[in-house]
Amino acid sequence: MTSIQLAALALAAVVATGPAAPQNPFTAPAGGASTHGDSASAKTFTGRGPAGSGARATRYNLLAACPTLLFGSDKALLALCTEYLGQAPVLKLIDKAGSGALASLPITKGSLLGGVYAYLDQQNQVVIVDGNRDLLRIAHTSNSLTVTSRLSLASAIAADDAVVGVIPAYDGRVWFVTAAGTVGAVDTATGVIATHELPDGEKVANSISTVPGRFAVTSDHALYLFDTTTAAPALLWRHAYDRGAARKPGQLSWGSGATPVFFGPVTGHEYVAITDNADPHLNLIVLPTDGPAVPVCVRPLFTDQAASGTENAPVAVGRSIFLTNTYGYDYPKLPDDAGASVPADADFTGGVTRVDVDASGAGCSVTWTTATRSAALPRLSVTDGKLYTVVQEGLLNTFSLAAIDSATGVVSDRTTLGFGLVDPLQTAGTVIDRTYYQGTVTGLVRIEPTT
Repeated sequence: MTSIQLAALALAAVVATGPAAPQNPFTAPAGGASTHGDSASAKTFTGRGPAGSGARATRYNLLAACPTLLFGSDKALLALCTEYLGQAPVLKLIDKAGSGALASLPITKGSLLGGVYAYLDQQNQVVIVDGNRDLLRIAHTSNSLTVTSRLSLASAIAADDAVVGVIPAYDGRVWFVTAAGTVGAVDTATGVIATHELPDGEKVANSISTVPGRFAVTSDHALYLFDTTTAAPALLWRHAYDRGAARKPGQLSWGSGATPVFFGPVTGHEYVAITDNADPHLNLIVLPTDGPAVPVCVRPLFTDQAASGTENAPVAVGRSIFLTNTYGYDYPKLPDDAGASVPADADFTGGVTRVDVDASGAGCSVTWTTATRSAALPRLSVTDGKLYTVVQEGLLNTFSLAAIDSATGVVSDRTTLGFGLVDPLQTAGTVIDRTYYQGTVTGLVRIEPTT
């Protein structure tokens, strides 16, 4: 930031705050229930992170990339990983006091995502759809993992399709979406499945979100909002966005890279936000969850750079939204159907920004923007006001856990993690009792406070 921007922030810095969406009664406590923290996908958590104490890092070499970390009321840490051999998904129960796994359970391989977007239910069971199109619940003990139930969804999902994500509505039905655009809700007590097909040719590559009465999904063409109180998925509106000319470097698919995020200053879910893929700069788009699909905010981001885009969903609380620029980020592997990016390659310039929706509910403004190169999907502590992420810095591209002040964007409390073997792949970490866990390309790292 410029000296003028910093001076302005010093006069009017306000830590981001606001209510969360109500706890979903069919997930584990918010914060660790999904890779996005809760069913609203807000990516916030209560309690402090490791900032302000000094910290030490421990690396877990699990011979697998582990993008999804979950924990429930018992605080057992579960990691959904993709093993190097066979690129098959596996669920691991992590030894929090050591550097390995206490138990592992292979998951039948399906799509490349391999069930990245699973969740923990109210009984601390992992809920996931495997490659056989079976909805599984997996329980754990102190040293074991066991499938406790299995329900086939094959009658509602084409044989050549695969589930991208699952999340429960507030009535207990499990909602899912497939890569080819089948949106479904299943009553696990009766086995009844109701579906809605998105338009032909639209694909889904990101997760899904629920709040009371609402379900949201982003395809590679549009954002969709559904009513979850009806017997079958009832479409409330479709909002088409600018998907740009092609996939940008630093993205895994052509279109929005954002899971929809619910947030708001009163109920915690008055708004839903995504980003588009416009050229040359992406836009933040915020829409109301009640009423017609008329945006309250469309704001181009990172316009100080030649181009911008993101594979990451926003972090949001109250009226504040935090976004990262992943344009040019170098993934070690892309989905088979990713297609060529335009341009073919670009430098990873990074950037983090905070945008606030106006108190009137009409419009939004950028509060701050920094050049911080976030290599992970940040998480926001609503207790200490810090945005936690892994940053990539210096000539050697060193990875460090860092805390970003939500009021000013100032970075502090760096803890060095290492180099390429701890690449976090733009995935989200999680926090248990001030200890931060971050999935990496080779397993995960634990960053624990020293005081």
